[in-house]
Amino acid sequence: MTQAMPNAPVITALNGQQVKIPGFVVPLEGSATMTTEFLLVPYFGACIHVPPPPSNQIVHVKFEEGVPIDNLYDAVWVSGTLSTDGWSGDIATVGYTLAGVSVTPFDG
Repeated sequence: MTQAMPNAPVITALNGQQVKIPGFVVPLEGSATMTTEFLLVPYFGACIHVPPPPSNQIVHVKFEEGVPIDNLYDAVWVSGTLSTDGWSGDIATVGYTLAGVSVTPFDG
């Protein structure tokens, strides 16, 4: 599956900003109970069942201590400090990274 726009432009004014972003979790690192690293994607199945969205629609999220992710089918809010430093892995190229502070259920 080829990613659409792997080098899509990012908004540099967001670098260093505190943000709260909704999306779906694609786990990358962690244990059975705690996730330390994941991709936040705009729709369920992105990067797994369908080609990845453009790189500026994906956020690479890291939590130093890890956070519990109860259900990968549910959308979440992720808060933290956003960076325009990209990230590249086996499944996608990413336009933003986020130093995570909290994950909460998406409430609309």
